[in-house]
Amino acid sequence: MFGDWARLSTDAGVRSRSINAENPTGAAGGAGRAASALGPGRKGAAFLELPAGQTLTLAQIPGAGVIRHIWITVADRTEGGPFVLRDLVLRAFWDGSDSPAIEVPLGDFFCNGFATRALVNSAPIVVAPTGGMNSYFPMPFRNGARLTLESQHAADLPHVFFQIDYTTGEDVDPSVGYFHATWRRSNATTSLGEDHVILDHAAGPGKYVGTYVALASLHRFWWGEGEVKFFVDDDDEYPSLCSTGMEDYAGGAWAFQDELRTDPRPAVRTFSAPYFGYPFYSHEDETKASPFATAMAPMNGLYRWHLPDPIYFSERLRVTLQQIGAWDHGLFERQDDVSTTAFWYQSNPGGGGPSLPVAADRWPR
Repeated sequence: MFGDWARLSTDAGVRSRSINAENPTGAAGGAGRAASALGPGRKGAAFLELPAGQTLTLAQIPGAGVIRHIWITVADRTEGGPFVLRDLVLRAFWDGSDSPAIEVPLGDFFCNGFATRALVNSAPIVVAPTGGMNSYFPMPFRNGARLTLESQHAADLPHVFFQIDYTTGEDVDPSVGYFHATWRRSNATTSLGEDHVILDHAAGPGKYVGTYVALASLHRFWWGEGEVKFFVDDDDEYPSLCSTGMEDYAGGAWAFQDELRTDPRPAVRTFSAPYFGYPFYSHEDETKASPFATAMAPMNGLYRWHLPDPIYFSERLRVTLQQIGAWDHGLFERQDDVSTTAFWYQSNPGGGGPSLPVAADRWPR
């Protein structure tokens, strides 16, 4: 019933470690030493500062191990602007690679797109009140790991609270892949009938384990008829796997509404489940960054984790998302503002994907 929960380590060299501001190296016996007004070891270093334009090294771990859990929280807005969660960039480097395996805006990595907080209760990603962002994706490494947080925000962040829990001393099996995540945006830049690219640089062998979509609807009517397509290895014009619609891909149905109707106005239902969810829907601007009474493009956030049903590939994988809508007169092509985060494992520790656009080009509409 409890699987690995109750299994004792079979490797006598495995040790549990944790890195945070109280123990920045994760050294044995090195935690909780900083002093506060209450005395030594009494919550003396709970956070680190992140000045504007600087990069904070969250963890530098030598040797082999597995990152088991990441927790982090920051302010979601400052006097420098309301888009902190898109202005901060999370990166991870495995085995000394100069190319990041993870390069994603902080909020989007934790399924909080649009630089806006949302509660998420899933198996690998949890966002708890208020803004406590957690990842439980295992992240193995064989010859060192480095995690960084870069600020492209206009103001200093005086408080970055974080903790990285990991194990060392274990033998990482050759069949175990390196964790990767990448972010893409099509900001109404695709032609009608052109699909948004979620991922096109994965090199096998590997397996795809999840997608987060943050979509701002720029047209009238229903936005989610597009199919998610997986072109595996030698697939060319047509994929081996595809969904039947975007809300179907995220485990929902019938536009996430309580009912398909025109009167009274249907209610949109958000939800969060272990392997799929639609945790965010809003058409109201909550940034308080403008005194003008203007509406906001409807924003929708959804996720799908392929953990019980991973998508394996031997050589390469390309993942795309159609932009198709529907109304009483049928289907139609759309040009929406689509941002996606892809999560997968592969044999190569390096990244190799496109670089992130500058901060202003990541801001939500």
